[in-house]
Amino acid sequence: MNEPVYILGGGRTDFKRNLKKEGKTIRHIIVEAGKKAIEDAKIDPGEIQAAAVGNFNAGQFTKQLHLGAFIPEIDPKLHGIPTMHTEAACASGSLSVLLGAQWIMGGFHDVVLVVGAEQQKTMSSLDGSDVLGAAADYHIEKPEYGDFMFPKLFGRIAQIYIDKYGASPDDLASVAYKNYAHARLNPMAQMRDANLTYDYASQVSEKNPTVAPPLRVTDCSQITDGAAAVVLVSGRYLDRIGRDKSKLPHLLGFGSTTDYLALEKKDAPTFSTARKAAEKAFGMANLKPRDMNGVELHDCFSITEIVAYEILGLAEPGKGYELAKSGATALPQVRGEHLSGKIDFEIPVNTGGGLIGDGHPVGATGVRQVYEAYQQLTNQAGARQVPNAKRYLTFNMGGSLTTSVAMIWGR
Repeated sequence: MNEPVYILGGGRTDFKRNLKKEGKTIRHIIVEAGKKAIEDAKIDPGEIQAAAVGNFNAGQFTKQLHLGAFIPEIDPKLHGIPTMHTEAACASGSLSVLLGAQWIMGGFHDVVLVVGAEQQKTMSSLDGSDVLGAAADYHIEKPEYGDFMFPKLFGRIAQIYIDKYGASPDDLASVAYKNYAHARLNPMAQMRDANLTYDYASQVSEKNPTVAPPLRVTDCSQITDGAAAVVLVSGRYLDRIGRDKSKLPHLLGFGSTTDYLALEKKDAPTFSTARKAAEKAFGMANLKPRDMNGVELHDCFSITEIVAYEILGLAEPGKGYELAKSGATALPQVRGEHLSGKIDFEIPVNTGGGLIGDGHPVGATGVRQVYEAYQQLTNQAGARQVPNAKRYLTFNMGGSLTTSVAMIWGR
């Protein structure tokens, strides 16, 4: 990479909120998260030279697009700067981070604000699922999978994985159990007040029915309203303002790939195109998976986290579910009889609860992952802090592992 990219500040909203009930819209959380990030960065808003907004489908969820035009409402000093909107389904936010980083690497800008946002609690779950279906190959897969397309697509991935590797539906429960336990340590998590037991997650019941075999309700991420933001800056900017670069996370490597849109055209559950994104990131950083101190990865469904372990090289093919059950990806304080086994190495995954526990405001998720990495690398994660975290991996994907973005951050 050319000019190094640092995270100078960040912020987010509480993912438990319902904006419609508050009488607010997506503009309000874009402004809220953006203000928090700038305040955290401790810079004059007038220093910001450009902004990117990650969002998936505000046009259908809220009847509002052209979201970059809300950036000047964060502060009048942002009036007139160039903005851009990125969309790649659930990877929309991470693409905005990557866009901002590349602006800095290329020497175009020294200070960039990145905001990811989504307001989803605007309609019924059935109508919302149809809006989310736009992230799939809608006109081909909708007739095949019907309503609630994405649970069914990932139920298909789960069944392929189970058939190939001999895992069971009960093996998926350890992911949900862990991520709910992590969410209880996160004061901003949507499910922070939920006490999910392993027995509840691993058993089909009236309150935890199978929604897309073999996936149960607890295997699914949440419908969420929320936003997250980070301020990215160049190394030369930090030198100019006299900030200590050694204490700030910087981008060590990244990779981004795009697969075919339809699931049937992908090599599930291997997802070799997604693996290329991770390989690019590790190659650029000259690091290996086990060099990471923590990981924020995409767990829209429990099977996604297990598959992502293998995509990222944290587990061998077919061994991801065993890694989940071992407790190696859980913070030590949430391990117990249901997360126990032989641990060769520890690597906490989704310390804030992931999409299942923290929430999944689609366009915000990729930015939220980077913000969590920033908090961990600056020792601001509170009860969920990974001790002495120095290297963090984020992995965000959109669609049925169609767009994949991997980034490695370090200090």
